[in-house]
Amino acid sequence: MTSTPIPHIESLANPTLAAALQTRIDQKTKPLGALGQLETLMLRLGLILGTEAPALQEPQMMVFAGDHGLAARGVSAYPSDVTWQMVENFLAGGAAVSVLARQHGLALTVVDAGVRHDFAPRAGLEIAKIGAGTADALEGPAMSAAECSAAIESGRRLLRERPGNTVLLGEMGIGNTSSAALLLARLTGQDIRACVGRGTGLDDAQLQRKTEILAQVLDRHPEAQAPLEALAAFGGFEIAMMVGTVLQAALEKRVIVVDGFIASSAVLVASQLQPAVLERCVFAHRSHEPGHRLMLQALQAEALLDLGLRLGEGSGAALAWPLLQSACRILAEMASFASAGVSEKSE
Repeated sequence: MTSTPIPHIESLANPTLAAALQTRIDQKTKPLGALGQLETLMLRLGLILGTEAPALQEPQMMVFAGDHGLAARGVSAYPSDVTWQMVENFLAGGAAVSVLARQHGLALTVVDAGVRHDFAPRAGLEIAKIGAGTADALEGPAMSAAECSAAIESGRRLLRERPGNTVLLGEMGIGNTSSAALLLARLTGQDIRACVGRGTGLDDAQLQRKTEILAQVLDRHPEAQAPLEALAAFGGFEIAMMVGTVLQAALEKRVIVVDGFIASSAVLVASQLQPAVLERCVFAHRSHEPGHRLMLQALQAEALLDLGLRLGEGSGAALAWPLLQSACRILAEMASFASAGVSEKSE
């Protein structure tokens, strides 16, 4: 799959800036390391944005939606129609991510990456449909090489068209936990049984069926070993479009706030193409999906929150957003020992 243009992502390694940021953090009126993971976040945001005083500007919440041919095999507790119905719910302002985006002032864009439904154009909706859902991955590749390439390029274009220095990733697609599990298993070598979860709420028998089907899908595509080959084989359009958005955001040195299992699967693909992508990522939360824990381990990532979420939509990314804001505010506004006239730790 050499037709997909993949931008080269430079490492953010900057020892001088890292040392300056760490000194600034350490001189705040607190014991060393007392703000824990928030200090790590301050350092990361400063390095991504290339400054000792990072400020988050015009954050973009992008929710990518697509249908999956494999859903017809019964891998989800909900019918595929829920994908387009939830897109309408996002646009009407009634979904969890809609509420959280309003609360936190996030610009919400819903992207039709490949939903099996025709939407009326309106504000807040980007119609970038690659096709009416992916093909059944048990019968052949979910996407052709050309479709996969087009989805990645669309994700890059959509990000280029948006302002700001931060993007928050979300998704919607009945069946997409199956794609994420397949990508995790193939690209990290994990046993598929460890990667599969209940998704939309499967019972034990349905979970067993889902696991058996996904094992068959893996066997069906032994040649799909490289990141783009696996992405085309397993889908979906929304994941491929997120891969493009991640690559473009990394190229532009934007902060990438990663939601749950499916969004992380896009980052997994992108990071295997360009490892320095991970330097730009903030992982919002650890999902209740068992595969997400394995995904975060594979990415050597530590999530900010662990709330037992398994909703998707970008809801976890939106919930973590105030922590990023707080990290920037503390770095900018918290007094140092010198400026506050507070004695430092005795030697």
